Amino acid sequence: MAEQHLFDAGIALDWRDKVAHGRTHAAWRNFIGPFGGLTAAQVMKAILDHPERLGDPVALTVNFAAALEDGDFQVVAKPARTNRSTQHWIVTIEQKGAVVTTATALTAVRRDTWSTKEAHAPQVPRPSEVELQKAPSKVEWIRRYEMRFIEGGISGEWHGGDQGHSRTRLWVRDNPPRPLDFASLTAMSDIFFPRIWLRRATFVPLGTITMTTYFHATEAQLRETGSGYLLGQTQGQGFGAGYFDHTAQLWNEHGTLLATGSQVYYFKE
Repeated sequence: MAEQHLFDAGIALDWRDKVAHGRTHAAWRNFIGPFGGLTAAQVMKAILDHPERLGDPVALTVNFAAALEDGDFQVVAKPARTNRSTQHWIVTIEQKGAVVTTATALTAVRRDTWSTKEAHAPQVPRPSEVELQKAPSKVEWIRRYEMRFIEGGISGEWHGGDQGHSRTRLWVRDNPPRPLDFASLTAMSDIFFPRIWLRRATFVPLGTITMTTYFHATEAQLRETGSGYLLGQTQGQGFGAGYFDHTAQLWNEHGTLLATGSQVYYFKE
């Protein structure tokens, strides 16, 4: 029997009495608590596995009310309203009787319509032409991804200057490679490090408050992507008064736009 991929182990849920039960996984450890992308993927997993689900993911917003502690937790996913082709979800993650994460989502039955994209993939070197980023030893979850930074990587040399921009472009895929699905696409939408670290070249305490992912991919496009790389691009928009944000895009190697999103962080001086 093939060994279970660490991503699948990380998002594994056990359903009992219409509640999904999970447990944190050491392979996905962040500075404090687990990688937020994995938490978002656990929310998505609970929706995908729900027997009442209608359609495929269109949008997901996850609000991190508190850090998950190591140990067991419960994911409560409820379809708040189901229409003919759309379904609205309310999800909470609870631990020790307290809510630590809230989320809302939209799933829908997609139909063949006119389509185009205005967010085009930039012209960049192919993944094989970009050096593999070495993962820092203090953050375990980064080892779960193969990252090849085209621009905007963190050198680790904090000098407190202003870089003048916060754009990052990179190729990324699961390590080891794994066929893409909606859960792993959700997690990869959170692989971008905080923009203020790049803009200021200074390590400041911070945390994600809320993240939203919009899914443009169909099941066929996920299958076409397979275990290939995704091209990610992100850039901050505004910094100040203790908060900042960024927007992000993810394309596959064929230039197909798979997901877009945004996040809001708090930070301390």
